[in-house]
Amino acid sequence: MRRARVTVGLALFSVVLAVISFAQQLRATGDKTILFESFDEPFEGRWIVSEKDEYKGVWKHSKSEGHEDFGLLVSEKARKYAIVRELENEADLKEGTTVLQFETRLQNGLECGGAYLKYLRPQEAGWVAKEFDNDSPYSIMFGPDKCGGTNKVHFILKHKNPKSGEYVEHHLKFPPSVPSDKLTHVYTAIMKPDNELRILVDGEEKKKANFLSSEDFEPALIPAKTIPDPDDKKPEDWDERSKIPDANAVKPDDWDEDAPMEIEDVDAVKPEGWLDDEPEEIDEPEASKPEDWDDEEDGEWEAPKIQNPKCESAPGCGEWKRPMKSNPAYKGKWRAPLIDNPSYKGIWKPQEIANPDYFELEKPDFEPIAAVGIEIWTMQDGILFDNILIAKDEAEAALHREGLWKPKFDAEKEKQKAEEAAATGSDALAGIQKKVFDVLYKVADIPFLKDHKDKIIELVEKAEKQPNLTIGVLVSIAVVILTVFVKIIFGGKKAAKVEKKPAPAAAATEASSKEESSVEKDESTSTAAPRRRTTRRE
Repeated sequence: MRRARVTVGLALFSVVLAVISFAQQLRATGDKTILFESFDEPFEGRWIVSEKDEYKGVWKHSKSEGHEDFGLLVSEKARKYAIVRELENEADLKEGTTVLQFETRLQNGLECGGAYLKYLRPQEAGWVAKEFDNDSPYSIMFGPDKCGGTNKVHFILKHKNPKSGEYVEHHLKFPPSVPSDKLTHVYTAIMKPDNELRILVDGEEKKKANFLSSEDFEPALIPAKTIPDPDDKKPEDWDERSKIPDANAVKPDDWDEDAPMEIEDVDAVKPEGWLDDEPEEIDEPEASKPEDWDDEEDGEWEAPKIQNPKCESAPGCGEWKRPMKSNPAYKGKWRAPLIDNPSYKGIWKPQEIANPDYFELEKPDFEPIAAVGIEIWTMQDGILFDNILIAKDEAEAALHREGLWKPKFDAEKEKQKAEEAAATGSDALAGIQKKVFDVLYKVADIPFLKDHKDKIIELVEKAEKQPNLTIGVLVSIAVVILTVFVKIIFGGKKAAKVEKKPAPAAAATEASSKEESSVEKDESTSTAAPRRRTTRRE
């Protein structure tokens, strides 16, 4: 355990060094950051909590478990949460690369709930910070979501259709799943000017897609060029049957449609030892009618049934019947065989026509990001958000991952390993202690230790209740055994006692006295309370 604490301490110290190194590197690079929220300071003033009635969840400025690093904490179970922060300068997603990145730690796991971010459009789109809710218009929704059959890192683009003017949600197909542990994870979405999208989890690429590909987004951003003609109707004489019954086929004369599928096996023979007169079940012999049973209210009482014990060793009980077998003469209902349909025209489909809603697109018409919001419903508390970044450079996002996320993650992994090792070690130690106790109980039964048995058992029972005393108990018992050995080996012999031979009368009197004393001793021995015998409770 001490070693585990040292390991964790070194891991946490490495976090401090990594953060210092990260700060130096960040100053040395060109700052292409649009937003970076570390939550080092309380969020009040920068973030606005929704005042809508349904959002009762309480946000807290809290340390990540085991770290000195702060984050934004979901503090209550089974609540809706909504909070938003407006950007000083809008993020233009149409120019160059844009990186969205943030950390989430599911400190109590995630069985049902969201842990994603919404990147909102400018307020001209029709929303107010204090009334931020599910209907507030966003450009992108990104992050973990898990409940029931849903387990994915969402990426949803809300894109304006240039023809209809409607905003349509386009969902990334086959997104990565959410890590199932309770460690800090960092989620990154990289949007490139060539329409490429990359999703990273902990810096590792999990998904690559193209915004304009119908294989990657549902529905596709670019509609199909042609669509089925809604006015085209299938002709009445259109035959879609590829096979038809042979009209010239005739049922054979010997075809018996009434023959059963199964018949009795006439060759079967009743097994020897079959108990025809024994029922398979009998009344429970020991069952009796309850004293409070009322036949008028409860009905006629019947004893519960049990399997007839006589049937267990016999091949069977009760009336024997021949088993059934498949009927070789069975043919079933006669049907004409199928032949190719000479009139078959295939499966009918309406004709394709030009799609009136089709449009071409060289790149998505991204709406700018004016705010970052968290609007979720979750059954778990303990969700911690941290280090929210919007940047125009992949390298800068990578620098944040290496400098801020990775040291924390590595420290958490080391702590997890140390705890698992300690738990494994504790289990092994408990197993060893149990074996030691078993041996000590046997030691207590050794004949030459009988005078000390009660004391030894008392010590062992105390150690079982307080395992940390095991070593002390072993030492104490060793001292007892050593003491007994010393007495046995070095105790010496007693000097012979010289007695004068008594006179005859005196001898008779002495003998009588000894006899009475012996009788009294025997009576005392037989009537004394038996010695306490302590037995081990399993």
